[in-house]
Amino acid sequence: MSTLHLAILLPFIFVVIIPLLYKYTRAIHTGWIALVVPVTLFVYFIQYFSINKAIDPITVTVPWIPSIGLSLTLYLDSLSLLFALLITGIGTLVVLYSIFYLSKDRERLNHFYTYLMLFMGAMLGSVLSDNLLLLYSFWELTSVSSFLLIAYWYQRKRSRYGAQKALYITMTGGFSMLLGFIILYAASGTFSIREIIAMGDTVTTHALFIPAMFFILLGAFTKSAQFPFHIWLPDAMEAPTPISAYLHSATMVKAGVYLVARLTPIFGAFLEWSWTIIIVGVVTLAMGSFNALKQYDLKALLAYSTISQLGLIMSLLGVGSLSMNSNYAPYSEYFIAAFVAAIFHLINHSVFKGSLFMMVGILDHETGTRDIRKLGGIMHLMPISFTFTMIGAFSMAGLPPFSGFISKEMFFTSVLTLAEHSNAWITIIPIIAWIASIFTFIYCMIIIFKSFTGTYHADLLDKKPHEPPFGMLVSPAVLSILAIALFFFPGLVDTSIIEPTVKEMAPIAPLFIENPNWHVHISAWHGFNLELVMTIGIILIGTWLYLTYEKWKTPVFDLIPRHLNLFTLYDKAIEGMEKTATRITKSYMTGSTTHYLSYIFSFLIIAALATLIGTGSFVLDMSQDSPIEWYELMLGIATVIAAVFVLFSTSRLMSIMGIGVIGFTISLFFVIFRAPDLALTQLVVETISTALFLLCFYFLPKMKAGVESIRFKLTNAIIAIGVGLTFTLLGLSAYGYRVFEPIAEYFSNSYELAGAKNIVNAILVDFRAFDTMLEIVVLFSAGIGIYTYIKLRYAGRND
Repeated sequence: MSTLHLAILLPFIFVVIIPLLYKYTRAIHTGWIALVVPVTLFVYFIQYFSINKAIDPITVTVPWIPSIGLSLTLYLDSLSLLFALLITGIGTLVVLYSIFYLSKDRERLNHFYTYLMLFMGAMLGSVLSDNLLLLYSFWELTSVSSFLLIAYWYQRKRSRYGAQKALYITMTGGFSMLLGFIILYAASGTFSIREIIAMGDTVTTHALFIPAMFFILLGAFTKSAQFPFHIWLPDAMEAPTPISAYLHSATMVKAGVYLVARLTPIFGAFLEWSWTIIIVGVVTLAMGSFNALKQYDLKALLAYSTISQLGLIMSLLGVGSLSMNSNYAPYSEYFIAAFVAAIFHLINHSVFKGSLFMMVGILDHETGTRDIRKLGGIMHLMPISFTFTMIGAFSMAGLPPFSGFISKEMFFTSVLTLAEHSNAWITIIPIIAWIASIFTFIYCMIIIFKSFTGTYHADLLDKKPHEPPFGMLVSPAVLSILAIALFFFPGLVDTSIIEPTVKEMAPIAPLFIENPNWHVHISAWHGFNLELVMTIGIILIGTWLYLTYEKWKTPVFDLIPRHLNLFTLYDKAIEGMEKTATRITKSYMTGSTTHYLSYIFSFLIIAALATLIGTGSFVLDMSQDSPIEWYELMLGIATVIAAVFVLFSTSRLMSIMGIGVIGFTISLFFVIFRAPDLALTQLVVETISTALFLLCFYFLPKMKAGVESIRFKLTNAIIAIGVGLTFTLLGLSAYGYRVFEPIAEYFSNSYELAGAKNIVNAILVDFRAFDTMLEIVVLFSAGIGIYTYIKLRYAGRND
């Protein structure tokens, strides 16, 4: 096993260690133990980073389930390294922040950090997997672990609701993505992403290639909260703030972005891929930025801003993929710039959004509220917090001297290039992008000035505002410094991470074929151009709209009725499905054992007979059978009469007598067929069971009137005859249809194989040894469970 495998395994090891050590380490905060994982992993991955050159790709494989093509194949290149550094770097800062945010006396920290380590390991597995099935396994594990994290405060109804919504939507997308992966496997014969990319036209000419594309995009859109699947993200804000800072700014919501970037070499040359991502991304950008203006809860505002920024990144990936399309070959260099902007903004977004989430958590922690209407006038009480919030918000607004300004300018360049080299109607995309950026500017100003300036409302706050502990400020301080450093020194990431990542995303782009020595160069100043004019317009118009916000917000927001939204549609859809499911369930879950047995036996009859007849497997060959003697026929008739007697008897006592006759008659068959052991066993069992039936049935209430009706008995008769006929036909077919040599030949050597003179005993004791052992294990496990439950009940623990 390679060190790369161990890197993924480390978080899962701590998933076991943290609960085991929790009882013995309560004197210290559990976060200090968990902090070992992201710090160790960040140090491990940072060794591959070099400012001067790209990483040499690393591939390591451990066989797992070769029969279905599943192997633990990991692939580390610039793209996966970038995400690994974000996962572990932001993870380090989040865990450090959470140590001071979460109280070790009031919170179940063993649960919190166990879930967090589970999520961290799943995210690392997702971005490092080369095998599609392995990627899917980790992908769904991120959904499960995020469900646990969002529902951490499970006693709150909104937390449970948000966790369920996130799970429903992201796992539905995950199933769609799996279907796309399976189609890719059918087209290529491999689950390896690198091998599929290398196959080129062999995969892309498959009849189901385009459906596979859309199935995969559905998985990416649901995970990265793209319209119309964005509705899970605002409700996921019920999670503790460290979780919001980690999952919803730097990691989980970026998984869909990663998937699109990783699979662009396969699908990027197709316009269906490019324009779907562009349109969905731009709509998400505009919708998210507009809805952010409506929010009073700072975390809800940041949730919609995250949706908007993810739409921006997605749209850039769509524009960049046009560089691989033959129709846009002359403009390949211009569209490649969109990939550069996407990766750079992805880094910037993780930095400033992680910082902003932490600062909102600090406001909530130190004032007792996140409601903008209750905040204000606290800048002089929390000057350091104000400074860090301002840096994060200005960077998100795209203002200098912060890194968000550079990537925002690059975004404008990309959409303007798209409009220049496409149809006239595409001009609407830069306009939408510009308007969305104005909205972004406004809500960034709201975050800063409505939270910290204005009138101080001491009576509306649960606590007197003050700066948080130093440890809580360390993480946002680091991110704030990065937001400034990346503005002045973008060369830290341009040639080391962004350039090789772009070349991996567009390996067949004409630009790289014609100019293999192409390099990325990012600078803060782009000259006096249209992009700068757009930025100046954003500042001027955005400032005016912010100052007049109270005048225009109500009439503008009321243009769309509040009940007409996807949130209401989702709730009604879930409610409708629950009512339908309840109605269907009540129709067959009647509480009657008779009904349940009828369902089971009816299904058995239909499934078995349909398979037997439909496949032509019924064979009746009695040529080798011995003749039926008269006394055997008489015993058979007696058994049938006893069975009919049971069916139509009017009392339980008579039914038990009839069942007893059937059992004793069968024991006579064993005697005739020279199986005295089975006959003796049958006699003993039948005697005991008959006695137990009589004892138990004595205490049962009288039979209901309905069971004596002809309809009830006729239904039972039909089911009974059907089951008997089914098993008779199966038995005759199995006897007359030989595919393999009879196993009796093997068991006939029981004396040599097992030292047993009795074949039946040898089968029961020796040849079924493992089966018997497993039966004992099952009984032992059940016994342990019952014993534990009884002990807990006696100890007064009824949970």
